[in-house]
Amino acid sequence: MVRSMTGFGRGEATVDGRDILVEIKSVNHRYFEFNCRTSRGYSFLEEKLKSYIKDSVKRGKVDVFVSLSQKEDTEAIVKINPSLAKGYINALRALADEYGVKDDISVSTVASYNDIFQIRKAPEDEEEVWSAVKPVLDTALANFIEMRKTEGAKLKEDIISRAEKILNIVSEIEERSPERVAEYQSRLQEKITELLGNADFDEQRVLTEVAIFADKVAVDEETVRLRSHFDQLKNLMDSENEIGRKIDFIIQEMNREANTIGSKANDSSLSHKVVDIKAEIEKIREQIQNIE
Repeated sequence: MVRSMTGFGRGEATVDGRDILVEIKSVNHRYFEFNCRTSRGYSFLEEKLKSYIKDSVKRGKVDVFVSLSQKEDTEAIVKINPSLAKGYINALRALADEYGVKDDISVSTVASYNDIFQIRKAPEDEEEVWSAVKPVLDTALANFIEMRKTEGAKLKEDIISRAEKILNIVSEIEERSPERVAEYQSRLQEKITELLGNADFDEQRVLTEVAIFADKVAVDEETVRLRSHFDQLKNLMDSENEIGRKIDFIIQEMNREANTIGSKANDSSLSHKVVDIKAEIEKIREQIQNIE
């Protein structure tokens, strides 16, 4: 199935007393590139997120944002900065001595200088946090992949449509090729008649020249290969595997065949048809840059 490299997915839930939000978005990239932002203190989730998402996403620049709150019953650890507290006490006492005011320093007085406290939550169980995040991540990832599939279906429809236009033009080229040979033979015989009049001329020599011309301008092999590339393209579009790079290779080959036909054209109508083919190939090339 064709999947776009552009997508967005969101998941949000409260799990085990935690409010959790996961957002995934991606844009085109030649390879898999992963960037992640998490709430402070949860950076340990990044590698787990990368490994988990990479199993489902093969290409694209993927950005993930995870927001989660700590459980309300998480123990808080409060530490005092002894040197800073002592500095405040000494300063207050010096102030009382200097100005003759009452020395009524108490714990509450010192505690009002809140920079003497260092407050942090007790370390959390990483596996427990991951177990809480994972179901929310699954929701976001499912929504993300579904959007990629929806976008991919549109890309597939457009690419197949353009490839079919190319096949129609190929059919027109195949119809035109024999006409060119007949026209060449007619012009050659007219030229000989013009030069020799009613004199006898070597009919076999004319046929030989026509055969050489026919071989020189023949594009049968190229049109057959173009049809083969189209079949490969359609088969890839129905594949469940990563197909972006493979389609890119097929498009290069289709362009190569078009160039060869163009070099053999020697005919204005065929030259215009080759230009039309290359225009459609270029549009397909632009579209496949969005395919995973």
